[in-house]
Amino acid sequence: MTSTRDALLAAAAELLDTDGPEAVTMRAVGAGAGVSHNTPYKHFADKQVMLAEIAACELRETARILRAHRDDPAAALRAAIERSIDRPHRFRLVYGRWTVESSALAAAAADALAALVDLVDAAVAAGRIATTHPALTADLIRSTVHGAIELHLGGHLGKGQAPVTVEQIVDELLARLSPRR
Repeated sequence: MTSTRDALLAAAAELLDTDGPEAVTMRAVGAGAGVSHNTPYKHFADKQVMLAEIAACELRETARILRAHRDDPAAALRAAIERSIDRPHRFRLVYGRWTVESSALAAAAADALAALVDLVDAAVAAGRIATTHPALTADLIRSTVHGAIELHLGGHLGKGQAPVTVEQIVDELLARLSPRR
């Protein structure tokens, strides 16, 4: 059985996915969950707290995806990229500026980054990536992937040249990180 809190988060996520963060109002979330317009306030202090929980859920899913493909960095990154491109408002919510303190969001962000570092560690152990600084390499991968997704979402990836995909950029990055043979 779904809890009221879970139903509220699902309704908020649906509003976010469909029409962006501006569409997520406490009244609309209550209506979407089939409860009164005051019910969301019983579970979340305000809209920003609710959005922080959605972002935390998204980061937990990213960590799960990365761990599920731990033995194949390209597959892990492709799965995370596909999710981000399919849910652009959630992607931007996760990586946007936050105005509320959220221990759940901070913990989920730390876990997602740890999953990425673990992915790099496993790739180093398997001889797929050459680095002596896995955390720095994880930040390089995260920054490159984030930038490529933003360029794709903005319609700017590959402008003025042959079309380029986010996946091609990831493949190129991983190829450059691989040991020379």
